[in-house]
Amino acid sequence: MTTPAAEAPARNKFQRWWRMSAISQIDHDAVLRELVEESGWSARYAFLIVIAAGIALLGLLMSSVAVLIGAMLLSPLMMPIMGLGFGIATLDFREIRRSATALLMGCAIAIALTTILSTMSPIQTITPEIAARTQPTLFDLLVALLSAMAGSYALIRGRGGAAVGVAIATALMPPLTVVGFGLAIGNWTVFSGALLLFLTNAVTIALTAALIARLYGFGSHLSPHHTGWQLILFFAALGILAIPLGAALKRIAYEAVVQRQTRDVLQARFPAGARLSQVEIDPGADPVRVRAVMLTPKIAPNADGAIFGDLTARLHRPVDVHVDQLLITPETSGAEALQIAKSSETSASNAGNRERAAAALALVAGVEPAAIRIDEKAKRLSATAAALPGLGLAGYRALEGRANGALQGWTAMLAPPADVTPPDIAIRDGVIDDAALGLAGWGSQRLNRTIEVLGGTAGQREAVAEGIVARGGRAEPGDARGSLRLEWQAVNAAPEGTSAG
Repeated sequence: MTTPAAEAPARNKFQRWWRMSAISQIDHDAVLRELVEESGWSARYAFLIVIAAGIALLGLLMSSVAVLIGAMLLSPLMMPIMGLGFGIATLDFREIRRSATALLMGCAIAIALTTILSTMSPIQTITPEIAARTQPTLFDLLVALLSAMAGSYALIRGRGGAAVGVAIATALMPPLTVVGFGLAIGNWTVFSGALLLFLTNAVTIALTAALIARLYGFGSHLSPHHTGWQLILFFAALGILAIPLGAALKRIAYEAVVQRQTRDVLQARFPAGARLSQVEIDPGADPVRVRAVMLTPKIAPNADGAIFGDLTARLHRPVDVHVDQLLITPETSGAEALQIAKSSETSASNAGNRERAAAALALVAGVEPAAIRIDEKAKRLSATAAALPGLGLAGYRALEGRANGALQGWTAMLAPPADVTPPDIAIRDGVIDDAALGLAGWGSQRLNRTIEVLGGTAGQREAVAEGIVARGGRAEPGDARGSLRLEWQAVNAAPEGTSAG
């Protein structure tokens, strides 16, 4: 076993070798002079900020990577951040103030300029390049960390060519430009995401530069106590940044899992030869929203219910599923199948017209078009469905889902008839039937009526009522007579169809 006394000579030997082979070859004064010249405020620096911000904004609005790279190569903010890092390494508070002042003023100019230009711009669309800078993850922190190491090494060893790659990798000006764009359009998600990305890059570059500078002998006059505090600052700052970035990475990974699991379930529920033509998945919705079009040689009955069960089990979250099945024969060519799908899309798009949308909903609801209530501002159509013998609450909810699948640009709110009965409720192994709770909540909301939970134990009645309320309905626990069941609460007057909920 190696003792501390035996390790000391080896450590001292390595330190001597490092000082001779690396630190002694560095012209520390020349590096610091370059930083002093380049990291402070100057007219040249302000001019480059304006030019880089303008180029970056054009690249973002045009979604042009080539134009964005031009803004990255100018990289006027890099030297103030490096100066800040070396100031931290040497505890040169004058240099820290100079660099921090230049950095803050440069950021203020860039944000103000891009906010004004974005407000004046006729194009205020969130392009793919803008969206890419609004969701930073832990990977961005790692990129900034490794790039800062390379940039600090390039500055210390005079390897200017490497600094070009570092400027592109860390991309300081584009996210700062997106901050101004987010302010201009009043989008908090864009603003906060881009600001987090910029802070991640800037803080990581500065602290990593300080760490590399100490490694190469800058701040050699400092005591081990100072070094310890510098290390604490480095790891604490990166740890704080890692919390939101790690959460964002986890969310993106979960969304990828939802996309893959949903496609797998959709394919598994249809026979061989079926093809998924269109799919829209919203993992952030509650419940998870799935809309799909399946070209299938055989219609699968109750496919929505089966897919709902499979996805709920896999994702451990409630889902809202609707799959339109388009029947194709084995002889149907791929081109013909594609034409069927395009025809379906065109029909849905044309139904965006108010009269045609109302007529489509009236057809689904089994009522006259004049009975459809239209909210032009909210783009919402509402109606009370005609009574269909044998159709329960779940059937009317399915009719509403089918109507929403056909009405592009409009939302259908289809209330069931007033005499429809609430769904049966069951508790198995201590777990309440989640599908029944969701159905009861939907029915209560659409009919604007309260459900009474009767029978069972007091705890069961309370739990079921809370579950219905949590799903958007109104429910109250009733008395304990008989088995657990749901009934509509008596009202003095007939309900007025659908509610705005």
